Amino acid sequence: MRQTLLRWLWVLLLPWLGVLAHAQGKASSAELTLEPVGRISSEALFAATLYDLDDRVAPFGAHRGRPLIINFWARWCPPCRVEIPELVALQQRNTGVEIIGINIESVAPPVRDFGRAYDINYPVFLTREPGIELMRTLGNPKAGLPYTLVINRKGEVVASRTGAMSREQLKLAVELALR
Repeated sequence: MRQTLLRWLWVLLLPWLGVLAHAQGKASSAELTLEPVGRISSEALFAATLYDLDDRVAPFGAHRGRPLIINFWARWCPPCRVEIPELVALQQRNTGVEIIGINIESVAPPVRDFGRAYDINYPVFLTREPGIELMRTLGNPKAGLPYTLVINRKGEVVASRTGAMSREQLKLAVELALR
């Protein structure tokens, strides 16, 4: 009985320990990775069929030609939860860069409810099952979350990051996307 209780405590507390560590700046300190043009092709992203939060097909190719910050995330990901308010604040600043959230889950209603609870003010799409493979194709071989791509108007991936992005990193991402 005691072992079962300890296991459940560990399962319940582990995600919050990640949130606390990140909030104190002890999470991954890796910077935004500048990508040589052509190292990561964005073609798989623009060819992807995603789903909006009403479960309708949303071909991603409609976003081609725009500067983009693409953020892969999931509701169960503690660093994703920490990062979302920064993305919301960035969207409010109207920088000229389109922020798009790509959730790797399969069912729209819980993601839509989560988006409302977190006041997400940018478009969110679901990948359903191919989300992990899409991230791997886009330069994230370990499929870590959150994963962010910065794409310029030419459709070139100019930067990437696995892990939550700080306000300063998002500011740099905007500058890179607009070049």
